[in-house]
Amino acid sequence: MTEEPPSTEKKYETILDLPSIGPVTTQKLRELGFHTIESLATATAKELELAGVGEKKALEVIRAARSTMNVSFIRADELLRMRQNVLRLTTGSKSMDELLGGGLETQTITEFYGEYGSGKSQICHQLCVNVQLPPEQGGLGGGALYIDTENTFRTERIIQMSQHLGLDPEEVSKNIIYADAYTSDHQMFLLENADEVIKENGVRLIIVDSLTSHFRSEYLGREMLAERQQKLNKHMHRLIRLARAFNVAAVVTNQVMSKPDVFFGNAVHPIGGHIVAHTSHTRVYLRKSARGRVRIARLVSSPYLPEGERVFRVTENGVEDVTKEN
Repeated sequence: MTEEPPSTEKKYETILDLPSIGPVTTQKLRELGFHTIESLATATAKELELAGVGEKKALEVIRAARSTMNVSFIRADELLRMRQNVLRLTTGSKSMDELLGGGLETQTITEFYGEYGSGKSQICHQLCVNVQLPPEQGGLGGGALYIDTENTFRTERIIQMSQHLGLDPEEVSKNIIYADAYTSDHQMFLLENADEVIKENGVRLIIVDSLTSHFRSEYLGREMLAERQQKLNKHMHRLIRLARAFNVAAVVTNQVMSKPDVFFGNAVHPIGGHIVAHTSHTRVYLRKSARGRVRIARLVSSPYLPEGERVFRVTENGVEDVTKEN
């Protein structure tokens, strides 16, 4: 008989419960953003060395943290059972949910990219409300963590969308933890110190809107490209660690650029290059249609879903399906 794979719903204690860590080291790790067992179990030795811990000690600490989570090799059939813990969050549009295989997956990163006004931030607002719905209505019964880099978050939209779904706008607003990121370093700092906030507030959705805005404006020229990509890589890997450790859905929005040397096909490409492309599990390209509020969502990349397109619309009520009547 094989051992039953651990549930992602299990609650873990703080790093203080690890006997291999002393009080001084614990304080240094907290200052670096390591507040929980989950964050230590998914850390690298080099990250812990910044707290003054030697490589041997760092590996010992990481092994101790992983032992509490029972991280080990498993068979594919066990992995299949663990995949049953993966939950799905509705976008508000049945058509787009169908495109995404039933909605946004937890434990993965979903990226929405497109030109200005294509509906990226509107979808993020809708997800902040939908995540608070019970599972039988397509929600996750939890809160949202929203990191805003372009000052696009509006509580007025949250109120409109909440009222349309019959939810209490005040309660919905209380369950959205908001942070305004001023620079790329501040953006990374917020995510690196998010584990305790996620656990204390029952967060089931993390949004970074937008992922690349600060990086794009601060790292200019080819000579700074390598440093920018390294930081983006670290930032996104931190996000996927949080998504897996806490079984939450992670969503990022991304800006685009035009390539004037492309004469055939789509000249619009997302920022971030291969780093963002490889780390995002599901990529959705949003664009406007000629029909006013109607938007087109194209599934560009997924580990197991086929490419395809669906239409949806953005109204005062939020993200909705396009029907024959409208």
